[in-house]
Amino acid sequence: MQITFLGTSSMVPTKDRNHSAVFLSYGTEGILFDCGEGTQRQFKIAGISLTKTTKILITHWHGDHVLGLPGLMQTLSSLEYNQKLNIYGPKGTKKRIEAMFEAFIFDKKLDFEVHEVKEGKFFENEDFVLEAHQLEHGIEILGFKFVEKDKRKVDMKKAEKLGLDEGPSIGKLQSGHSIEHKGKKIMPDDVSYSEKGKIVAYVTDTLLCDGCYKTAKDADILICEATYSSKLAEKSEEYSHMTAKQAGQLASQANVKKLILTHFSARYKDTQELEEDARNVFNNTKCAYDLMKLDL
Repeated sequence: MQITFLGTSSMVPTKDRNHSAVFLSYGTEGILFDCGEGTQRQFKIAGISLTKTTKILITHWHGDHVLGLPGLMQTLSSLEYNQKLNIYGPKGTKKRIEAMFEAFIFDKKLDFEVHEVKEGKFFENEDFVLEAHQLEHGIEILGFKFVEKDKRKVDMKKAEKLGLDEGPSIGKLQSGHSIEHKGKKIMPDDVSYSEKGKIVAYVTDTLLCDGCYKTAKDADILICEATYSSKLAEKSEEYSHMTAKQAGQLASQANVKKLILTHFSARYKDTQELEEDARNVFNNTKCAYDLMKLDL
């Protein structure tokens, strides 16, 4: 699993920070959280093929989170993109996508499907689950959570002691089934162990609310907005945003392992003040920067 921060600015981009977008690469899946203006160019600079995108998760329909969507979809339609693009967003997303296609002329067709997401789990396969939780920003807005399922790993040293080699028997044990070997029943726990899946949470453009805690709970990585420092707490509340300190409080109270701050106001030339603000309450904090990659 790898996370790439394609844009870390808030409403106004700077020469160093693009509009909001975060890409999570997991096996054959490429999940894009938000799609601010310039996102497809950031893909190119980051060295990530745009065709790796399989899902786009839109938190809300403010421009700095979606203005890159028509351009990205138009480019995908012109490439050898041989799959269906699934777009998930809050109530009203279907209507807005339809309006987008009325506003722009797309020369080629793209196979895509739009899903309006409600509270709770909205996607599941054998590897992971996606959840959404309602946030508070004065409009329909969602926080997103990627939950990798636990995986069973085989300890080959233990397996070899029992006379087992790589093959179908190992596969059955890894999938949680017992086997018969040389007249002896071997249980999965005899040669394997369960490895807990990783959790990535994405919270942006919101007041600190119950949905933030639901989204962030037990996350290995919490990607959270820090539009302002706590010195501008009143301004932050006025515009329904969180401060860096509140992001730190959220991480601390939600049992988060690591906090990555993003969505910075253009007023901050560097992010040191914001990182220190969060570190005062949650030490394992880092400010993201455009094109930063994080391996889990």
